[in-house]
Amino acid sequence: MADMDNKDQAELDPADLEDVEDVEEEETGEDVNSKARQLTVQMMQNPQILAALQERLDGLVGSPSGYMESLPKVVKRRVNALKNLQVKCAHIEAKFYEEVHELERKYAALYQPLFDKRSDIVKAAYEPTEEECEWKADDEEELTEEMKEKAKMEEEKEKKDEEKEDPKGIPEFWLTVFKNVDLLSDMLQEHDEPILKHLQDIKVKFSDPGQPMSFSLEFYFEPNEFFTNTLLTKTYKMRSEPDENDPFSFDGPEIMGCTGCPIDWTKGKNITLKTIKKKQKHKGRGTVRTVTKTVPNDSFFNFFTPPDVPESGDLDEDSEAVLAADFEIGHFIRERIVPRAVLYFTGEAIEDDDDDYDEEGEEADDEEGEEEGEEENDPDYDPKVNWTFRGGIDGLRLHLPRLTKGASHPADNIS
Repeated sequence: MADMDNKDQAELDPADLEDVEDVEEEETGEDVNSKARQLTVQMMQNPQILAALQERLDGLVGSPSGYMESLPKVVKRRVNALKNLQVKCAHIEAKFYEEVHELERKYAALYQPLFDKRSDIVKAAYEPTEEECEWKADDEEELTEEMKEKAKMEEEKEKKDEEKEDPKGIPEFWLTVFKNVDLLSDMLQEHDEPILKHLQDIKVKFSDPGQPMSFSLEFYFEPNEFFTNTLLTKTYKMRSEPDENDPFSFDGPEIMGCTGCPIDWTKGKNITLKTIKKKQKHKGRGTVRTVTKTVPNDSFFNFFTPPDVPESGDLDEDSEAVLAADFEIGHFIRERIVPRAVLYFTGEAIEDDDDDYDEEGEEADDEEGEEEGEEENDPDYDPKVNWTFRGGIDGLRLHLPRLTKGASHPADNIS
């Protein structure tokens, strides 16, 4: 019987044997891949391995590939000529953005009368006419007569309710805008909301012609019980010129720093500070005393007291994170919120932002979400420094001096 089995195996076609081997390899290959994935996960959870890997990657940043060193000297000279041309291109690009800034200033003056009228409507200084209030929604054409009659009845009911309540202007307009935008709502605390109900307008003011490039955000408040200011300002200083030490890094205007303004808080109303009580025990006598201490408190109004940037540009990590978020928020308010406030109030601008992503983008977001989930499980992960910049002029960058200090370009290694 054993001889017959051996004979049958000998008569098998070699191609059949290859098929059998392939199946076996596929079956065992899945197991191998599973074990490899498990091993990779275990390795990536080892802090020592991660530290060694990060050190290796840091050493590769800015390092040449070896190709440039292999070029003949005469070719290297020509590459250097191209680099000089690139520097001149950077200076022309800087001039382009300066002219863009001038255009922004010019058109800001044209927009302002419309924004002023918006403000008057919000704070009930102006009541729009029937003609100004007419707005045909996209879905009105599809309404049946029955639905139109029902909508008319509801509108009359709402009108009667409004007459009883007698609301002025558009209550809580800017507070609603802030709460509708994730970037801004993350800054809001519950104790901020009663104050922001008094916010009547936000304006953008550009630097005067001939002055260094900058813009200011002006927050206008009606008289309130919290502070005596009617205007709070935040100014962002910008630069549109290549860095002499690293001209190839130029990619448009940079926000270099920002300054806020003092807030004249009414006594007992400063929500940026809180009082805590701690019990202290005397080591020798064993007596206990209660110590009252004033400490910073989370609040939107900390936005007006940003960290100072020293001339050296050296900042600690917390200050860098705060400034990075601050720059993004300031630019977002300037570029998106002020020009399109009503659409953020209604939520339409948020829907438009969501529509910008196609299916491929959604898949990418899902992948990023998985990565973010893994990062949050990392004890060293700091969400404050994981911010995303969107909007505005292409190329406008948020500049943190220490983050870019000593940056180099691979082509600089050419000699």
